[in-house]
Amino acid sequence: MTDPTPAAADVAALTFEQARDELVRVVTELEQGAPTLEHSLALWERGEALANRCEQWLLGAKRRLDDARTHVENDG
Repeated sequence: MTDPTPAAADVAALTFEQARDELVRVVTELEQGAPTLEHSLALWERGEALANRCEQWLLGAKRRLDDARTHVENDG
């Protein structure tokens, strides 16, 4: 099994696609059952950090789209 507990700082450096793909892997591993409670908790924490990173990316994208729409409406 892979180490589910790399530093949270590395999550901040992930692209949306990297965070999403790793989150899918973490969820799959959780669904299959981790060998220990400690490992399950580490996976859960990693999954939470990855989900938060994905949400940050999506909120940022929404802000950019909203700004672009506002810009077009004001120039139109």
